[in-house]
Amino acid sequence: MHQTTSPHIAVRPDWLALLQEEIIDPDLPIVDPHHHLWDHLGNRYFVHDILQDISSGHRITATVTVECGAMYNPFLAPELRPIGETQFLCGQASMADSGKYGECRVSHGIVGHADLCLGSEVESVLQAHIQAGGGRFKGVRYSSVWHVDPRARGSLANPPPYLLADPNFRRGFAQLAPLGLSFDAWMYHSQLPELLDLARAFPETKIALNHMGGFNGIGPYADKRDDVFAQWKPMMKDLVECKNISIKIGGMGMRLFGFDLATRDTPPSSLQLAKLWKPYVDTVIEMFGAKRCMFESNFPVDKGSFSYAVVWNAFKRLSHGAAPCERDDLFNQTATRFYNL
Repeated sequence: MHQTTSPHIAVRPDWLALLQEEIIDPDLPIVDPHHHLWDHLGNRYFVHDILQDISSGHRITATVTVECGAMYNPFLAPELRPIGETQFLCGQASMADSGKYGECRVSHGIVGHADLCLGSEVESVLQAHIQAGGGRFKGVRYSSVWHVDPRARGSLANPPPYLLADPNFRRGFAQLAPLGLSFDAWMYHSQLPELLDLARAFPETKIALNHMGGFNGIGPYADKRDDVFAQWKPMMKDLVECKNISIKIGGMGMRLFGFDLATRDTPPSSLQLAKLWKPYVDTVIEMFGAKRCMFESNFPVDKGSFSYAVVWNAFKRLSHGAAPCERDDLFNQTATRFYNL
């Protein structure tokens, strides 16, 4: 399911160090609902690495770590091997929970992977995740990112087409809500109608749409940003009727989105990012409301384009005009409610 070469932008610490910003609203509590911990393709990002990024000044009180195929256990049956990632993340979380490195509870919530195409038999896998998670395991992500044109693919995942409509997948999906588990959806904007159909079929299952619905800016979509926005916006609006869907705002540092931030001589400032992202962020928050939106870092994937300090400054700039209760939802409460932290 995963590629052997990474589409992600390489992290260049020397380049990131060229820009330093004063932290905006440093006392604002933040739950980061989407980051990864991994050792992939020579890129290691563990608990100490994210804590170093967090130490740049924002008050991150907790995080949710999302599956990325890390540390699968080869000694288990194939369907149980993803349990190794949950065990790994719990070990990382216990280090943060010691309080030795600050107040942030890294991996306070865990979103793991389970092969939902196992159908009803996936229930035992989910139970094993829950047991291994010790209260941290909150849900499953099964990436459905697929496009007929290989040039439009910008993810490590490479699933079959129309995954969300597969009868076996849906039988597995049906096992989530009875166990109190949510689903993280990751797809390209061209696939959003597939999510609409799934959400309508399972209104009791909470769904977090990753990365703003994956508006695509590469391959056949390159240099067609206005056209993509015109396609993306009405499809996102259709999702509003599904009250079980919440939105993660972030991921826009990925190559997929086509902003080409990493090609600049110096890293983008939070002011530049806020200006660039404003049409998308304003649209999503206006549609779904703050209670269904949560800002995310998507680190270390987005770290190739900007620093942790800068991305949260950008989100704070983008939400500057919101009421205090709305900002609390965007930065803290929506994620806390969604993942039952």
